[in-house]
Amino acid sequence: MDTQRQFDIDFVRSQFPGLQHGWTFFDNAGGSQILKRAVERMTTFLYDKNVQIGGSYDVSQQAAKALMDGRNAAMHLVNASRPEEIVFGSSTTVLLQNLARAMRSQLSAGDEIIVTISDHESNIGPWEGLRDMGVVVRFWPLDATTFELDLADLEPLMSERTKLVCVTHVSNVLGTVNPIAEIAAMVHARGARICVDAVAYAPHRAVDVTAMDVDYYVFSFYKTYGPHYAMMYGKYDHLLELDPLYHFFYGRDKVPGKLEPGNANYELAYSVTGIVDYLCELGARSGATGPTRALILAAFAAITVQENALTDRLLSYLRSRNDCRVIGQTTNRDGGRIPTISFVFEGHNSEDICKAMDDYKIAIRFGDFHARRLGDHVGLPQYNGAVRVSMVHYNTTEEVDRLVAALDAILGRDAPISSKGTI
Repeated sequence: MDTQRQFDIDFVRSQFPGLQHGWTFFDNAGGSQILKRAVERMTTFLYDKNVQIGGSYDVSQQAAKALMDGRNAAMHLVNASRPEEIVFGSSTTVLLQNLARAMRSQLSAGDEIIVTISDHESNIGPWEGLRDMGVVVRFWPLDATTFELDLADLEPLMSERTKLVCVTHVSNVLGTVNPIAEIAAMVHARGARICVDAVAYAPHRAVDVTAMDVDYYVFSFYKTYGPHYAMMYGKYDHLLELDPLYHFFYGRDKVPGKLEPGNANYELAYSVTGIVDYLCELGARSGATGPTRALILAAFAAITVQENALTDRLLSYLRSRNDCRVIGQTTNRDGGRIPTISFVFEGHNSEDICKAMDDYKIAIRFGDFHARRLGDHVGLPQYNGAVRVSMVHYNTTEEVDRLVAALDAILGRDAPISSKGTI
């Protein structure tokens, strides 16, 4: 099946009302546009089911069902084994902070946790916070030439005291997909567990926590076409072991409620059904049939083809300029890159470029994107951080062309063209 031919961009864009206001949104890694049907789910809950769960009366039962429908939708989205493996929270940052708190009784002075220099601070700071109880935090280095994490560099860091390895599925600066299944296999072979920040991955590719065999997997819905909310997948047996974060009468076996202090936000959880409903329709429009999970996989197959076209188009332009340094891989080898592309132009302040782009109604961003350790590692501060263009499947190649034209106008097309087409 020709997925690109089947990709109905008009249908896709019609599902995101925020795209109808004349702006080109290339700041999706900061937050995507929200699906109309996700908003409709929230409205339906608030107007028709807005009561506390746990009551015997009908509306309370409907509210409880809506919350469970949200968990089931998230379960299908990541291919978890059961809905109880889905923990909701206000953000990825908060969920990872909660996970670190809930793991304290499992850790002792001298135990070790490995983090990476390439992660968003959300998956570093909470683990650094455990140093006060004697936990040792080690950094898995990033190869500054290839911009990749090398398993050969992880192996010597691990010891019999290693309890957890924390890694990003995709850096929100570099855009390269890390081999999570391979990392998980190495980590498990050495008796440790793995925690994955998937914020920059989940909007772009199908997630399969079962196939990857990850222990904890976290991302935010507001970057995955939903509202400001987030989820953490955890293997059920691992969730049972975590310390309760709720009232004292929420025992260890009350999963996932013990990890959702104050209760999940019902309407935001219910909105996840709108995200999955959209993906299922997109998968069906690409020619797929079958159950929910099959349709989700087909949707992301179509999304991947669309996004590869966007990635290749922008990288081709950036490679053509000798004054541009891409922060990350400059080609999309075997589709191993998502369309989050960071770069600097020699002699140009990244902030100035982004502000000038506002006049073209093209939304991009500059900075270190809360990955400050990575920014320092690759030398970003001299240009006030990088320019980041982060695209998703509702963006078009025509929008990329408008961005390129605007960059040429802002920067001037006087930089010599590389004969090799590389930087």
